[in-house]
Amino acid sequence: MSQAKKSTRRGPLIALVLAVLLVAGAVLAVPVSRQVQRLLYPVRYAKSVERWAAEYELDPYLVYAFIRTESSFNPKAESSAGARGLMQMTSDTFDWLKGRIAPQDPLSYDDLYDPDQAIRFGSYFISICLERYGGDTQTAAAAYHSGWGTVDGLLASAEYSVDTQKLNTFPYSQMRHYVAKIQSNYQKYLDLYQT
Repeated sequence: MSQAKKSTRRGPLIALVLAVLLVAGAVLAVPVSRQVQRLLYPVRYAKSVERWAAEYELDPYLVYAFIRTESSFNPKAESSAGARGLMQMTSDTFDWLKGRIAPQDPLSYDDLYDPDQAIRFGSYFISICLERYGGDTQTAAAAYHSGWGTVDGLLASAEYSVDTQKLNTFPYSQMRHYVAKIQSNYQKYLDLYQT
């Protein structure tokens, strides 16, 4: 048999095999992509996140968004400003929150390296930021990042808030970037895990 005839017979077979492989690849790509994305957006420390999110009436996926944004799930993370732990809390914020939720507990700032304690204090802080700012996630995230004083000052200006309750714009680049990152991470967690 000549080479030309062999090539003619193999052409449709090769086309069929390629078509089957393309269809199989397309079908499998979605689950593989979802699994890869879940590696990038993990749900580590689930027991603690579930516990403290329930205690402070938070969506656990929002807590995951803060942890991912703040420390990328590194319990030993430390910022140049001295914030530490999964949820990057400063010593002043820790001391203030400890006086509110654990005044009798023998905890120190070093306990924020413990994931459960970091999630406990961070979740409480998120919850009171949400409460203070009418449940608005973006304004609460700005307050978590920049402090209540900064956010309250911005809310007093018609340039940044039309109702003195919610920030419509975030004038500082770090704040704007942080809020966008929290929102993006939160949406990603909802998309990947909420059924």
